[in-house]
Amino acid sequence: MMADMILDQHAVEVVEAANSGLVMAKIRESAQNSLFYPGEVLVTECKVSIKGQIGLGLVQGHDSDMAFWLAVIDAAYRANLPEVDMKDWKEALTAEKDWIDCKRSEETGQILKTRVNFETMQV
Repeated sequence: MMADMILDQHAVEVVEAANSGLVMAKIRESAQNSLFYPGEVLVTECKVSIKGQIGLGLVQGHDSDMAFWLAVIDAAYRANLPEVDMKDWKEALTAEKDWIDCKRSEETGQILKTRVNFETMQV
């Protein structure tokens, strides 16, 4: 795991332990191009420091471990640690991004299948 590599090699100081909170969800309403706030989303946030650089981990839901690991990776990038330039990291992150893009595309396709075309409706 990427965070484990950093934890094994570098001193990681927990600035703010993982804790839950709420953030306001914001959506742009397309008809009037105005902001709409449908409600709050549960998140878990954690902050760590590596070599004086603060890393932030913020994830949706209640997942303290994931928030911590994300904060460690963020701090590693901010501190420009040698591990972040490893080919394995770049390949893993690229593969994850491709997977996320594919899932989003599939979800968008499923949503668009249910879309109603009002121009073809008969009155």
